[in-house]
Amino acid sequence: MRIGIVCYPTYGGSGVVATELGKWLAQNGHQVHFITYSQPQRLDTINENIYYHEVRIRNYPLFEHAPYELALASKMVDVSIHEKLDILHVHYAIPHASAAYMAREILRTKGIYIPFITTLHGTDITLVGKDPSYEPVVTFSINQSDAVTSVSEDLKKETLEQFTINKPIVVIPNFVDISRFKKQRKDHFKKAICPNDEHLLVHVSNFRKVKRVEDVLWVFEKINQVLPSKLLLIGDGPERMRIEQLTRELNLCDNVRFLGKLDAIEEVLSVSDLFIMPSEKESFGLAALEAMACEVPVISTNVGGLPEINIDGITGYMSNVGDTQDMAKNALRILDKENLPRFKKNALEQAKKFDSNLIIPKYVELYNRILMHSTIQE
Repeated sequence: MRIGIVCYPTYGGSGVVATELGKWLAQNGHQVHFITYSQPQRLDTINENIYYHEVRIRNYPLFEHAPYELALASKMVDVSIHEKLDILHVHYAIPHASAAYMAREILRTKGIYIPFITTLHGTDITLVGKDPSYEPVVTFSINQSDAVTSVSEDLKKETLEQFTINKPIVVIPNFVDISRFKKQRKDHFKKAICPNDEHLLVHVSNFRKVKRVEDVLWVFEKINQVLPSKLLLIGDGPERMRIEQLTRELNLCDNVRFLGKLDAIEEVLSVSDLFIMPSEKESFGLAALEAMACEVPVISTNVGGLPEINIDGITGYMSNVGDTQDMAKNALRILDKENLPRFKKNALEQAKKFDSNLIIPKYVELYNRILMHSTIQE
């Protein structure tokens, strides 16, 4: 198949999933065309089946804001025609689904029908999509999609509650590349960070308010009072400066390191003892799943899709949003030397259920089903 993938190229989960999906498809013989405004963050491999098409936006004095949606739709039309695409797969509804609808209808006037699939990832539904400024277009675009998927049962449920959707939503969960995200021998790295055999805790996010990174620090402070520990904060975003200031106020600078955006996250996860995800909202929790694949148990909140991957008392523990006292108490239970090996083993076993080789074929099956239906329609 020739597949066009539209996504945000940034550090967030939707871009990561879309890129990893495209890489897997390319490795399995499909031709994949990424269409976005810059090189996707995880597109770190060279493959003869991977192509990248940059969406260029011209700034005209007439426009106060550059019309990205129009430029994207035009690029999708161009790539579909010249690369002879079979299907378009857009990740994150805004504005990708509406742009795909526009591209499909333009192509239809040229005697070409390219179906598109929309994958819902989270804040495109739970936050931005509910804004009255966008809701009618989001609803219309979802209903006009040839197929709709959601990354969790919880996100599907919320979408159906918040929008008037007449399309079936297929749940295909996020996935992890077990061959990449696995425990590696990086003892020298851990020794450098934890010279006195401290426990190593880690958090990965895009440092937005919804991630509640400040709660990571409050939990860590409580843990560190009982067990000598170090904390690594991976990622970057609008809240980073505030979190750095809080680190100073809590006098934690000697025990907390900000690593920024890392490509080889799995190397850090390999030597970590605990992953902390205190988010206010998570449609799935991909960062937690990647940690679990590296045998790292998880302390998380009990919101969104997190209960679908983090099994309370088995792979980690869940707490109410903002309950840092309970999170710290549960973290200490996991870090007990009698319990930690069991939690690490359980985390890996749970992650294996989301192996990309088990999940991604479900997308391929959906592509084939939609293409067959489109052929019958023609």
